[in-house]
Amino acid sequence: MSTLKRFFQDTLIYGFATVFPRLMNFILVPLHTDILPREEYSVNTVFYVWAAFFNVLLTYGMETSFFRFFSRAKDSEKVFSTAFIALTSTTVVFAILVLIFQDQLVQLMDLDPYYFQLLFSVLILDTLVVVPFAYLRATGRPLKFAGIKILNILTYVGLNFYFLWFVRKFPDYSPVYITKNYDPKDLVGYIFMANVAASGITFILLLPYFFRTKINFSVDIFKQMWKYGWPIMVAGIAFVINENLDKILIKDMISDEIMGAYSGCYKLAVFMTIFVQAFKMGAEPFFFNHAQKENARETYAEILKYFVICGSLIFLILVTYIDFFKALVIRDSSYWIAISIVPIVLMANLFLGIYHNLSVWYKLTDRTRTGMYISVFGAIITILLNIFLIPVIGFIASAWATLIAYGSMMIISYFLGKRYYPVPYNVKKISFYLFLSVGLSILSFLFFRENYLIATGLNLLFLGIVFSMERKQLNKILTK
Repeated sequence: MSTLKRFFQDTLIYGFATVFPRLMNFILVPLHTDILPREEYSVNTVFYVWAAFFNVLLTYGMETSFFRFFSRAKDSEKVFSTAFIALTSTTVVFAILVLIFQDQLVQLMDLDPYYFQLLFSVLILDTLVVVPFAYLRATGRPLKFAGIKILNILTYVGLNFYFLWFVRKFPDYSPVYITKNYDPKDLVGYIFMANVAASGITFILLLPYFFRTKINFSVDIFKQMWKYGWPIMVAGIAFVINENLDKILIKDMISDEIMGAYSGCYKLAVFMTIFVQAFKMGAEPFFFNHAQKENARETYAEILKYFVICGSLIFLILVTYIDFFKALVIRDSSYWIAISIVPIVLMANLFLGIYHNLSVWYKLTDRTRTGMYISVFGAIITILLNIFLIPVIGFIASAWATLIAYGSMMIISYFLGKRYYPVPYNVKKISFYLFLSVGLSILSFLFFRENYLIATGLNLLFLGIVFSMERKQLNKILTK
């Protein structure tokens, strides 16, 4: 089996484990936007913004550090136990600090105290299983990884539909103790409760890894992992700012209702987000494991080219059929006031995916601090553009800020990579596919809106051009 074929196969499995939960979350968007007014949908958004921030803080780059050192360590079990003990210990300390400073944190985060308790229950449970999940990926057990991830999301989605739809529509078929305590005015709370339950089940399924861990903590290994990982943590915080600060600022600078509409329409970019995340899940361990191969750099170049082809096609499909997806996913038309952000956010996420691919240079050369600087630079752009432009042009400023931030990070990473870890990327061909996709999308969006016959033709045209240019290479990959 060719290296590229194996990469695509592993990415497909890990990708499904990522795609399926994202798709299930996507299915929840119509349910949530149907029953939640925009201001309550903004509460749901704020909850998960804080969850993303603390998730990065609590894991402090340990997942990527684990892949880096596990793949090349003589004693990989020591790496596992060190990472596991470290994350478990810091999570326990975090839980104690939360109990001590709960009142101050509630005020800072502007969350209902009950929602706050649910949030930190989810955070603690999810952090404790980070290393076991990473271990499954590093040791090539994608099916088990995928199975647990899928069960997690099925639990979450099932409970969402049960509490938000079934109990409301068919109360006579629900247990008395549920209907007696059911509060139809606090539907957001049931979303968070479902998350706690799903995280709890995942924790139980991965509990055996707690008992297989030997008390074998290496201070030297931890120091190396911390040195490698803390810049990734800072970069992760910068990423959270790039992804989520816009929502907080729109809420504070405009209104809860506009933030809810913005967040709802933002969900339409989920397919690009899914694609990027699926790629990252498969690519990260692959890049480390393949680094010593003779043709590693050529392989990385080919992977980026096909990533851009797939991402450009996804972008084109979503933009040309945007009104179809809008009506299908967000049935409450009051949310549609923010639909103009979708093409911009889609391209921003595609740039982010290219950046993830290009980031191989600083991960393989142990220059994660440089990666941190790039991410912080992107976060600064996001902060400044949002603060100065939201009062001028409204919520659309946030979408442009995200695009400019990720585009800048992509360009900077490319030129630094040429210096420290040159990879023979076919920039001309990659740029051609990007511009072709954008050009066809603009043509459809401005002149053939809701003309799905033309939309289909434009997508087939893109595929035909790609096939004619890549036919020989695709035949090589598929026949090996």
